[in-house]
Amino acid sequence: MCTKVTSIGLKGMEGYRLNVEVKTFVGNDSIRIVGLPDAAVKESKERISAALRPLGYTINGQKIIINLSPSEQKKSGPMFDLPMAIGVLVSLNELVISIPENSGFIGALSLDGAIVPVEGMLPAVLSAKRLGIKRLYMPYDEKQPVLDIDGLQIVYTSSLREVIEILEGRGGGSPFTPKTEEIGSYSSSYIDFQQIIGHSDTKRAMEVAAAGEHHVLMTGPPGCGKSMLAESFPSILPPLSKEARLEIIALHQLSGTNYPNANIPPFRNPHHSASGISIIGGGTYPKPGEISLAHRGVLFLDEIAEFPKKTLDMLRQPFESGKITISRTHATLTYPASFILLAAMNPCPCGYAGSNRHYCTCTPRQAQNYQNKVSGPLRDRFDIRLTIKPIDLDRGSSREEVSSIVVQRRVEAARNRQYERYGKELCNSRVSYDMLQKTSPLTQEQQKIIHQLAAKKNWSNRTQIKIFRLARTISDLEGKTAITDKSIWEAVNLR
Repeated sequence: MCTKVTSIGLKGMEGYRLNVEVKTFVGNDSIRIVGLPDAAVKESKERISAALRPLGYTINGQKIIINLSPSEQKKSGPMFDLPMAIGVLVSLNELVISIPENSGFIGALSLDGAIVPVEGMLPAVLSAKRLGIKRLYMPYDEKQPVLDIDGLQIVYTSSLREVIEILEGRGGGSPFTPKTEEIGSYSSSYIDFQQIIGHSDTKRAMEVAAAGEHHVLMTGPPGCGKSMLAESFPSILPPLSKEARLEIIALHQLSGTNYPNANIPPFRNPHHSASGISIIGGGTYPKPGEISLAHRGVLFLDEIAEFPKKTLDMLRQPFESGKITISRTHATLTYPASFILLAAMNPCPCGYAGSNRHYCTCTPRQAQNYQNKVSGPLRDRFDIRLTIKPIDLDRGSSREEVSSIVVQRRVEAARNRQYERYGKELCNSRVSYDMLQKTSPLTQEQQKIIHQLAAKKNWSNRTQIKIFRLARTISDLEGKTAITDKSIWEAVNLR
């Protein structure tokens, strides 16, 4: 008889149903694991053998073959220790039960039979829900957030003995009381819009970008406030939903970094000396890069012209699709990378081209070569392009600035209108053009305006669509059902 136990395998963030098949024969004392296991999986046979002995079970006189199906997928990590141990016990008739296919098991075993958490459990839990698993046995991890997922019952277990008692109906499981979540606050993490003097037009553009998840390119001389504006941008973003927060924490777990259990969108600011692999993701065994760690949040590239051109061009795929596919010899993995890109650069190498306060020492050719470091196709993918000038602090200080919380409420209201219109958490910058045209058609007069401007300024089709998307976001901020003429002209100016 062949015993089957369900577990979860991972390919990046994408989980798949893994069947642990166990067959026992009379023969030499041995356990053999097949199905493309790595070294950590192969060592499971020693952990399983040691964990069974304190419980009074033995494999003397038995040859055990464990197949991890599908066999063509490479398996890594000790997360399959628990399902393999359960499969061995059932196959040996030491555990006389029938395990439903919609029950899954994940967790590593220590030599004394304790079940311990491992890297990648949270992505596995999120995948279990998508795969239709109804009950999941797993160890409790204090570093993880409270897991309360509709349609998935999570049974926390501390030892192999406890799992056996639960399966035989002699125990209840879940002996742990999850800690109360502590949600971080915006005020302690990011610069408030109220602290930035002047730049009213730029702040308006940032509000539009936050409402529709539009990408922004800022150009201006050193010290004009580009970095401060970017660092304050997350303070106007709406709080993360529970699903988004779990997804972000799962990505950080896969990368081996920690993310605070908070509803604050991530903000990543890699230095221009960072390697392409660290930004895009990869390695011998691919891990998420900065663009994936910025998922559902903000990626800020300061001095974007100083980044290697090859690295910048690799951003084109996640720009459009919201995900990145990394192909290596050992694996091909796909990670989510749906972020808002904020980029800042100087107008020329010295930074003072067009300034009224400093003399520019660059020749026109040098300035053009510097601008060309950001390729045309990448530059065309930015929804909003801003030219920022220095602010007179004496004049700007007399104006009353609006706080981030006020702007955040307007942004959240605009996003809720988009979610309701599209039926899911989808913003104007990422919705398909067909859906955008179907839900918010332009009038003939508005189409004529855009076509005339496109012919005059030699706009690409992408530019025209981006103006359409920006106008839709501006109308959402104003609470308008249809796209207004005013929003189109404002979108043209932002573009």
